[in-house]
Amino acid sequence: MTGTTAKRWWQEEDWLAVILGFALIAATLAGARWLAPRFSWSGWTDAGALVSGQNLAVSLQLGAILLLASLPGVRALGGDQRRYAAAFPVVFGLAWLAQALSGHRTMAFWGIEYIIPALLLGLLVSNVLGLPAWLREAVRTEYFIKTGIVIMGATMLFSDLLEAGALGMLQAVLVVAVVWAAAFRLSKRLRLDDEFAAMISTAVAICGVSAAIAACGAIQGDRRKLSYVASVVLIVAIPMIVLQPWLIRVLGLPDAVGGAWLGGTLDTTASVVAAGALVSEQAMKIGAIVKFAQNLLIGVAAFALAVWWTMRENPGGERPSARVIWERFPKFVLGFLAASLFCSIWVTPEAAADAKSTLYGLRTAWFALAFTCIGLETRFADLLTMEEGRPLAAFVGAQAVNVVWTLILALLIFGGWFWAAPQI
Repeated sequence: MTGTTAKRWWQEEDWLAVILGFALIAATLAGARWLAPRFSWSGWTDAGALVSGQNLAVSLQLGAILLLASLPGVRALGGDQRRYAAAFPVVFGLAWLAQALSGHRTMAFWGIEYIIPALLLGLLVSNVLGLPAWLREAVRTEYFIKTGIVIMGATMLFSDLLEAGALGMLQAVLVVAVVWAAAFRLSKRLRLDDEFAAMISTAVAICGVSAAIAACGAIQGDRRKLSYVASVVLIVAIPMIVLQPWLIRVLGLPDAVGGAWLGGTLDTTASVVAAGALVSEQAMKIGAIVKFAQNLLIGVAAFALAVWWTMRENPGGERPSARVIWERFPKFVLGFLAASLFCSIWVTPEAAADAKSTLYGLRTAWFALAFTCIGLETRFADLLTMEEGRPLAAFVGAQAVNVVWTLILALLIFGGWFWAAPQI
Protein backbone atom coordinates (compact mmCIF):
# COMPACT_ATOMS: atom_id res chain seq x y z
CA MET A 1 0.00 0.00 0.00
CA THR A 2 1.46 3.34 -1.00
CA GLY A 3 1.88 6.30 1.25
CA THR A 4 -0.78 8.21 -0.68
CA THR A 5 -3.48 5.63 -0.04
CA ALA A 6 -2.58 4.30 3.40
CA LYS A 7 -4.55 5.69 6.30
CA ARG A 8 -2.68 7.17 9.19
CA TRP A 9 -3.50 5.80 12.62
CA TRP A 10 -5.55 8.85 13.56
CA GLN A 11 -7.76 8.32 10.51
CA GLU A 12 -8.85 4.85 11.66
CA GLU A 13 -12.25 4.53 13.28
CA ASP A 14 -11.00 2.47 16.23
CA TRP A 15 -8.38 5.03 17.24
CA LEU A 16 -10.80 7.91 16.71
CA ALA A 17 -13.26 6.22 19.07
CA VAL A 18 -10.48 5.78 21.64
CA ILE A 19 -9.44 9.43 21.33
CA LEU A 20 -13.01 10.68 21.63
CA GLY A 21 -13.81 8.34 24.50
CA PHE A 22 -10.72 9.33 26.49
CA ALA A 23 -11.30 13.02 25.80
CA LEU A 24 -14.76 12.76 27.33
CA ILE A 25 -13.47 10.66 30.24
CA ALA A 26 -10.69 13.17 30.91
CA ALA A 27 -13.10 16.11 30.77
CA THR A 28 -15.42 14.37 33.22
CA LEU A 29 -12.64 13.48 35.65
CA ALA A 30 -11.42 17.07 35.42
CA GLY A 31 -14.78 18.25 36.70
CA ALA A 32 -16.93 18.79 33.61
CA ARG A 33 -20.57 18.06 34.45
CA TRP A 34 -23.80 18.43 32.55
CA LEU A 35 -27.31 17.46 33.46
CA ALA A 36 -28.83 14.36 31.90
CA PRO A 37 -32.30 14.58 30.35
CA ARG A 38 -35.19 13.26 32.44
CA PHE A 39 -36.86 10.21 30.87
CA SER A 40 -38.80 8.59 33.72
CA TRP A 41 -42.60 8.95 33.64
CA SER A 42 -45.63 6.90 34.60
CA GLY A 43 -48.58 8.38 32.70
CA TRP A 44 -49.96 11.34 30.80
CA THR A 45 -50.09 13.42 33.95
CA ASP A 46 -46.30 13.65 34.19
CA ALA A 47 -45.44 13.08 30.52
CA GLY A 48 -45.33 16.84 30.10
CA ALA A 49 -42.07 16.91 32.07
CA LEU A 50 -40.39 15.15 29.15
CA VAL A 51 -41.02 18.12 26.87
CA SER A 52 -40.68 20.85 29.47
CA GLY A 53 -38.47 23.76 28.61
CA GLN A 54 -35.81 22.69 31.08
CA ASN A 55 -35.71 19.06 29.91
CA LEU A 56 -35.57 20.06 26.25
CA ALA A 57 -32.77 22.55 27.02
CA VAL A 58 -30.77 19.84 28.79
CA SER A 59 -31.39 17.46 25.88
CA LEU A 60 -30.27 20.03 23.31
CA GLN A 61 -27.14 20.73 25.34
CA LEU A 62 -26.26 17.02 25.39
CA GLY A 63 -26.95 16.72 21.66
CA ALA A 64 -24.69 19.70 20.93
CA ILE A 65 -21.89 18.19 23.03
CA LEU A 66 -22.11 14.87 21.20
CA LEU A 67 -22.25 16.56 17.81
CA LEU A 68 -19.29 18.88 18.40
CA ALA A 69 -17.24 16.10 20.03
CA SER A 70 -17.78 13.71 17.11
CA LEU A 71 -17.29 16.18 14.24
CA PRO A 72 -13.45 15.99 14.12
CA GLY A 73 -13.63 12.21 13.91
CA VAL A 74 -16.15 12.35 11.07
CA ARG A 75 -13.82 14.67 9.19
CA ALA A 76 -10.84 12.37 9.79
CA LEU A 77 -12.89 9.47 8.44
CA GLY A 78 -13.46 11.41 5.23
CA GLY A 79 -17.09 12.31 5.96
CA ASP A 80 -18.90 15.48 4.98
CA GLN A 81 -19.09 17.57 8.15
CA ARG A 82 -21.93 19.79 6.92
CA ARG A 83 -24.13 16.87 5.93
CA TYR A 84 -23.28 15.11 9.17
CA ALA A 85 -24.19 18.19 11.22
CA ALA A 86 -27.48 18.52 9.32
CA ALA A 87 -28.44 14.85 9.72
CA PHE A 88 -27.20 14.25 13.27
CA PRO A 89 -30.18 15.97 14.98
CA VAL A 90 -32.56 13.49 13.33
CA VAL A 91 -30.63 10.47 14.61
CA PHE A 92 -30.29 12.12 18.03
CA GLY A 93 -34.03 12.87 18.06
CA LEU A 94 -34.90 9.24 17.36
CA ALA A 95 -32.47 8.11 20.08
CA TRP A 96 -34.02 10.63 22.49
CA LEU A 97 -37.53 9.36 21.69
CA ALA A 98 -36.36 5.77 22.28
CA GLN A 99 -35.08 6.68 25.74
CA ALA A 100 -38.32 8.52 26.49
CA LEU A 101 -40.38 5.46 25.53
CA SER A 102 -38.22 3.16 27.64
CA GLY A 103 -38.55 5.56 30.57
CA HIS A 104 -42.20 4.71 31.09
CA ARG A 105 -42.86 2.88 34.33
CA THR A 106 -44.22 -0.22 32.59
CA MET A 107 -41.20 -0.51 30.29
CA ALA A 108 -38.85 -0.07 33.22
CA PHE A 109 -40.71 -2.70 35.26
CA TRP A 110 -40.30 -5.32 32.54
CA GLY A 111 -36.69 -4.39 31.84
CA ILE A 112 -37.32 -3.11 28.31
CA GLU A 113 -34.43 -0.68 28.11
CA TYR A 114 -33.78 2.01 25.52
CA ILE A 115 -31.88 -0.23 23.10
CA ILE A 116 -35.06 -2.05 22.06
CA PRO A 117 -37.15 1.07 21.19
CA ALA A 118 -34.06 2.55 19.50
CA LEU A 119 -33.76 -0.47 17.23
CA LEU A 120 -37.51 -0.57 16.50
CA LEU A 121 -37.71 3.15 15.70
CA GLY A 122 -34.76 2.82 13.34
CA LEU A 123 -36.35 -0.22 11.69
CA LEU A 124 -39.63 1.70 11.34
CA VAL A 125 -37.93 4.54 9.50
CA SER A 126 -35.77 2.36 7.26
CA ASN A 127 -38.46 -0.18 6.38
CA VAL A 128 -41.53 2.06 6.08
CA LEU A 129 -40.18 5.42 4.96
CA GLY A 130 -36.80 4.32 3.63
CA LEU A 131 -33.44 5.75 4.63
CA PRO A 132 -32.91 9.00 2.69
CA ALA A 133 -29.49 9.66 1.24
CA TRP A 134 -29.02 12.89 3.20
CA LEU A 135 -29.44 10.99 6.50
CA ARG A 136 -26.82 8.33 5.74
CA GLU A 137 -23.92 10.60 6.72
CA ALA A 138 -25.02 10.49 10.36
CA VAL A 139 -25.64 6.72 10.44
CA ARG A 140 -22.31 5.77 12.01
CA THR A 141 -23.11 2.73 14.11
CA GLU A 142 -19.60 1.52 14.85
CA TYR A 143 -18.10 4.95 15.56
CA PHE A 144 -20.84 5.62 18.11
CA ILE A 145 -20.81 2.23 19.83
CA LYS A 146 -17.01 1.97 19.95
CA THR A 147 -16.89 5.36 21.68
CA GLY A 148 -19.52 4.16 24.14
CA ILE A 149 -17.55 0.99 24.85
CA VAL A 150 -14.40 2.97 25.65
CA ILE A 151 -16.38 5.14 28.07
CA MET A 152 -17.97 2.01 29.55
CA GLY A 153 -14.49 0.84 30.52
CA ALA A 154 -14.19 3.81 32.89
CA THR A 155 -17.31 2.65 34.75
CA MET A 156 -16.16 -0.97 35.13
CA LEU A 157 -13.57 -1.00 37.89
CA PHE A 158 -11.41 -3.96 38.85
CA SER A 159 -12.57 -3.54 42.44
CA ASP A 160 -16.05 -4.55 41.27
CA LEU A 161 -14.58 -7.69 39.71
CA LEU A 162 -12.91 -8.59 43.01
CA GLU A 163 -16.34 -8.39 44.62
CA ALA A 164 -17.51 -11.05 42.18
CA GLY A 165 -14.85 -13.41 43.45
CA ALA A 166 -13.86 -16.61 41.75
CA LEU A 167 -17.41 -17.86 41.20
CA GLY A 168 -18.48 -15.12 38.79
CA MET A 169 -15.32 -15.42 36.71
CA LEU A 170 -15.51 -19.23 36.74
CA GLN A 171 -19.02 -19.16 35.27
CA ALA A 172 -18.06 -16.46 32.74
CA VAL A 173 -15.10 -18.47 31.43
CA LEU A 174 -17.07 -21.70 31.17
CA VAL A 175 -20.00 -19.97 29.45
CA VAL A 176 -17.81 -18.21 26.91
CA ALA A 177 -15.67 -21.25 26.08
CA VAL A 178 -18.44 -23.82 25.72
CA VAL A 179 -21.11 -21.62 24.15
CA TRP A 180 -18.69 -20.12 21.62
CA ALA A 181 -17.54 -23.55 20.48
CA ALA A 182 -21.10 -24.90 20.28
CA ALA A 183 -22.39 -21.83 18.43
CA PHE A 184 -19.54 -21.90 15.92
CA ARG A 185 -20.05 -25.61 15.23
CA LEU A 186 -23.81 -25.10 14.79
CA SER A 187 -23.22 -22.18 12.42
CA LYS A 188 -20.88 -24.25 10.28
CA ARG A 189 -23.38 -27.13 10.20
CA LEU A 190 -25.88 -24.64 8.81
CA ARG A 191 -23.34 -23.77 6.09
CA LEU A 192 -22.49 -20.27 7.26
CA ASP A 193 -19.07 -18.86 6.38
CA ASP A 194 -16.44 -18.34 9.07
CA GLU A 195 -17.13 -14.58 9.29
CA PHE A 196 -20.79 -15.06 10.09
CA ALA A 197 -20.04 -17.97 12.42
CA ALA A 198 -17.42 -16.00 14.39
CA MET A 199 -19.63 -12.95 14.86
CA ILE A 200 -22.70 -14.97 15.87
CA SER A 201 -20.68 -17.15 18.27
CA THR A 202 -19.00 -14.18 19.95
CA ALA A 203 -22.26 -12.24 20.26
CA VAL A 204 -24.08 -15.16 21.90
CA ALA A 205 -21.22 -16.25 24.15
CA ILE A 206 -20.12 -12.90 25.59
CA CYS A 207 -22.29 -9.80 25.53
CA GLY A 208 -24.21 -9.28 22.35
CA VAL A 209 -23.62 -6.29 20.09
CA SER A 210 -20.43 -5.03 21.75
CA ALA A 211 -18.79 -8.44 21.46
CA ALA A 212 -19.96 -8.85 17.85
CA ILE A 213 -18.36 -5.53 16.92
CA ALA A 214 -15.11 -6.58 18.64
CA ALA A 215 -15.19 -9.85 16.68
CA CYS A 216 -15.88 -8.04 13.41
CA GLY A 217 -12.91 -5.77 14.03
CA ALA A 218 -10.61 -8.67 14.89
CA ILE A 219 -11.42 -10.54 11.68
CA GLN A 220 -12.04 -7.42 9.57
CA GLY A 221 -15.46 -8.80 8.75
CA ASP A 222 -18.32 -7.70 6.51
CA ARG A 223 -20.19 -4.82 8.15
CA ARG A 224 -23.46 -5.89 6.54
CA LYS A 225 -23.21 -9.19 8.40
CA LEU A 226 -22.37 -7.30 11.58
CA SER A 227 -25.50 -5.15 11.21
CA TYR A 228 -27.54 -8.32 10.74
CA VAL A 229 -26.12 -9.97 13.88
CA ALA A 230 -26.62 -6.81 15.94
CA SER A 231 -30.27 -6.57 14.90
CA VAL A 232 -30.98 -10.23 15.67
CA VAL A 233 -29.30 -9.89 19.09
CA LEU A 234 -31.64 -7.07 20.07
CA ILE A 235 -34.81 -8.64 18.68
CA VAL A 236 -34.20 -11.99 20.40
CA ALA A 237 -33.45 -10.15 23.66
CA ILE A 238 -37.00 -8.77 23.92
CA PRO A 239 -38.78 -12.01 24.93
CA MET A 240 -35.82 -13.15 27.04
CA ILE A 241 -35.96 -10.05 29.27
CA VAL A 242 -39.61 -10.77 30.05
CA LEU A 243 -39.65 -14.58 30.12
CA GLN A 244 -36.54 -15.40 32.15
CA PRO A 245 -37.62 -13.70 35.42
CA TRP A 246 -40.99 -15.45 35.05
CA LEU A 247 -39.26 -18.81 34.54
CA ILE A 248 -37.08 -18.23 37.60
CA ARG A 249 -40.21 -17.86 39.71
CA VAL A 250 -42.06 -20.77 38.06
CA LEU A 251 -39.09 -23.13 38.43
CA GLY A 252 -38.49 -22.01 42.00
CA LEU A 253 -34.82 -21.27 41.38
CA PRO A 254 -32.82 -19.79 44.27
CA ASP A 255 -32.17 -16.07 43.89
CA ALA A 256 -28.43 -16.56 43.48
CA VAL A 257 -28.97 -19.14 40.73
CA GLY A 258 -31.53 -16.98 38.96
CA GLY A 259 -29.25 -13.95 39.02
CA ALA A 260 -26.30 -15.92 37.69
CA TRP A 261 -28.53 -17.32 34.90
CA LEU A 262 -29.64 -13.84 33.90
CA GLY A 263 -26.09 -12.50 34.01
CA GLY A 264 -24.83 -15.24 31.72
CA THR A 265 -27.56 -15.03 29.08
CA LEU A 266 -28.86 -11.45 28.78
CA ASP A 267 -26.65 -9.24 26.66
CA THR A 268 -26.32 -5.97 28.57
CA THR A 269 -25.74 -5.06 32.20
CA ALA A 270 -28.80 -2.81 32.20
CA SER A 271 -31.10 -5.60 31.05
CA VAL A 272 -29.57 -7.96 33.62
CA VAL A 273 -30.15 -5.45 36.41
CA ALA A 274 -33.72 -4.76 35.30
CA ALA A 275 -34.61 -8.44 34.95
CA GLY A 276 -32.84 -9.31 38.21
CA ALA A 277 -34.76 -6.63 40.06
CA LEU A 278 -37.97 -8.44 39.08
CA VAL A 279 -36.67 -11.42 41.08
CA SER A 280 -34.86 -9.97 44.09
CA GLU A 281 -32.07 -7.67 45.21
CA GLN A 282 -29.65 -10.59 45.48
CA ALA A 283 -30.50 -11.84 41.98
CA MET A 284 -29.92 -8.37 40.61
CA LYS A 285 -26.50 -8.00 42.25
CA ILE A 286 -25.20 -11.46 41.35
CA GLY A 287 -26.47 -11.08 37.79
CA ALA A 288 -24.64 -7.78 37.39
CA ILE A 289 -21.42 -9.26 38.79
CA VAL A 290 -21.54 -12.25 36.44
CA LYS A 291 -22.21 -9.99 33.47
CA PHE A 292 -19.33 -7.72 34.48
CA ALA A 293 -16.94 -10.69 34.58
CA GLN A 294 -18.20 -11.79 31.17
CA ASN A 295 -17.76 -8.31 29.67
CA LEU A 296 -14.10 -8.26 30.66
CA LEU A 297 -13.52 -11.28 28.42
CA ILE A 298 -14.14 -9.13 25.32
CA GLY A 299 -10.43 -8.31 25.17
CA VAL A 300 -9.36 -11.93 25.49
CA ALA A 301 -11.81 -13.01 22.81
CA ALA A 302 -10.74 -10.23 20.43
CA PHE A 303 -7.07 -11.15 20.80
CA ALA A 304 -7.75 -14.86 20.29
CA LEU A 305 -9.85 -14.14 17.20
CA ALA A 306 -7.18 -11.84 15.74
CA VAL A 307 -4.52 -14.54 16.15
CA TRP A 308 -6.74 -17.33 14.83
CA TRP A 309 -7.93 -15.37 11.81
CA THR A 310 -4.40 -14.34 10.88
CA MET A 311 -3.19 -17.95 11.05
CA ARG A 312 -6.24 -19.08 9.08
CA GLU A 313 -5.39 -16.70 6.24
CA ASN A 314 -1.75 -17.79 6.15
CA PRO A 315 -1.63 -20.85 3.88
CA GLY A 316 2.09 -21.31 4.46
CA GLY A 317 1.50 -22.20 8.08
CA GLU A 318 4.02 -19.65 9.34
CA ARG A 319 3.43 -17.97 12.64
CA PRO A 320 1.68 -14.62 12.26
CA SER A 321 3.92 -11.69 13.09
CA ALA A 322 3.16 -9.44 16.02
CA ARG A 323 2.62 -6.58 13.56
CA VAL A 324 -0.08 -8.46 11.65
CA ILE A 325 -1.88 -9.37 14.88
CA TRP A 326 -1.61 -5.76 16.04
CA GLU A 327 -3.11 -4.50 12.79
CA ARG A 328 -6.06 -6.85 13.19
CA PHE A 329 -6.68 -6.28 16.87
CA PRO A 330 -9.64 -3.91 17.46
CA LYS A 331 -8.03 -0.89 19.11
CA PHE A 332 -11.22 0.27 20.81
CA VAL A 333 -11.03 -2.87 22.97
CA LEU A 334 -7.63 -1.66 24.17
CA GLY A 335 -9.28 1.68 24.91
CA PHE A 336 -11.95 -0.11 26.96
CA LEU A 337 -9.31 -2.03 28.95
CA ALA A 338 -7.07 1.03 29.36
CA ALA A 339 -9.97 3.13 30.65
CA SER A 340 -10.90 0.44 33.17
CA LEU A 341 -7.26 0.06 34.28
CA PHE A 342 -6.69 3.81 34.57
CA CYS A 343 -9.85 4.47 36.59
CA SER A 344 -9.20 1.42 38.78
CA ILE A 345 -5.60 2.33 39.70
CA TRP A 346 -5.05 6.07 39.33
CA VAL A 347 -8.47 7.52 40.09
CA THR A 348 -9.56 7.66 43.72
CA PRO A 349 -12.75 5.78 44.63
CA GLU A 350 -14.37 9.09 45.60
CA ALA A 351 -13.55 10.71 42.24
CA ALA A 352 -14.67 7.62 40.35
CA ALA A 353 -17.98 7.56 42.21
CA ASP A 354 -18.48 11.28 41.59
CA ALA A 355 -17.87 10.93 37.84
CA LYS A 356 -19.78 7.67 37.37
CA SER A 357 -23.22 9.16 36.73
CA THR A 358 -21.88 11.56 34.10
CA LEU A 359 -19.87 8.82 32.39
CA TYR A 360 -22.85 6.50 32.51
CA GLY A 361 -25.00 9.20 30.88
CA LEU A 362 -22.44 9.67 28.10
CA ARG A 363 -22.17 5.93 27.51
CA THR A 364 -25.94 5.62 27.33
CA ALA A 365 -26.18 8.50 24.86
CA TRP A 366 -23.62 6.97 22.47
CA PHE A 367 -25.24 3.55 22.74
CA ALA A 368 -28.70 5.00 22.06
CA LEU A 369 -27.34 6.63 18.91
CA ALA A 370 -25.65 3.40 17.84
CA PHE A 371 -28.69 1.16 18.30
CA THR A 372 -30.85 3.67 16.44
CA CYS A 373 -28.36 3.52 13.58
CA ILE A 374 -28.48 -0.28 13.59
CA GLY A 375 -32.20 -0.06 12.92
CA LEU A 376 -31.75 2.64 10.28
CA GLU A 377 -29.36 0.52 8.23
CA THR A 378 -31.26 -2.77 8.59
CA ARG A 379 -33.97 -4.10 6.30
CA PHE A 380 -36.36 -6.23 8.33
CA ALA A 381 -36.90 -8.59 5.43
CA ASP A 382 -33.18 -9.39 5.44
CA LEU A 383 -33.49 -10.86 8.93
CA LEU A 384 -35.71 -13.61 7.57
CA THR A 385 -34.40 -14.04 4.04
CA MET A 386 -30.63 -13.52 4.26
CA GLU A 387 -28.97 -16.78 3.22
CA GLU A 388 -32.37 -18.53 3.38
CA GLY A 389 -32.78 -17.76 7.08
CA ARG A 390 -29.80 -19.89 8.12
CA PRO A 391 -28.05 -17.14 10.15
CA LEU A 392 -31.25 -16.55 12.14
CA ALA A 393 -31.58 -20.28 12.78
CA ALA A 394 -27.95 -20.44 13.89
CA PHE A 395 -28.36 -17.55 16.30
CA VAL A 396 -31.59 -18.86 17.84
CA GLY A 397 -30.10 -22.36 18.17
CA ALA A 398 -26.93 -21.00 19.75
CA GLN A 399 -28.95 -18.88 22.18
CA ALA A 400 -30.92 -21.97 23.18
CA VAL A 401 -27.64 -23.76 23.97
CA ASN A 402 -26.53 -20.69 25.93
CA VAL A 403 -29.73 -20.63 28.02
CA VAL A 404 -29.54 -24.33 28.92
CA TRP A 405 -25.78 -24.51 29.56
CA THR A 406 -25.73 -21.32 31.63
CA LEU A 407 -28.61 -22.59 33.78
CA ILE A 408 -26.69 -25.82 34.44
CA LEU A 409 -23.59 -23.84 35.42
CA ALA A 410 -25.60 -21.48 37.60
CA LEU A 411 -27.08 -24.45 39.48
CA LEU A 412 -23.65 -26.05 39.91
CA ILE A 413 -21.71 -22.92 40.84
CA PHE A 414 -24.26 -20.75 42.64
CA GLY A 415 -26.68 -23.43 43.85
CA GLY A 416 -24.66 -24.32 46.93
CA TRP A 417 -24.16 -27.93 45.88
CA PHE A 418 -20.39 -27.96 46.43
CA TRP A 419 -19.90 -24.83 48.53
CA ALA A 420 -22.05 -22.26 50.22
CA ALA A 421 -24.00 -20.06 47.82
CA PRO A 422 -22.75 -16.43 47.91
CA GLN A 423 -24.82 -14.00 49.98
CA ILE A 424 -24.39 -10.55 48.45
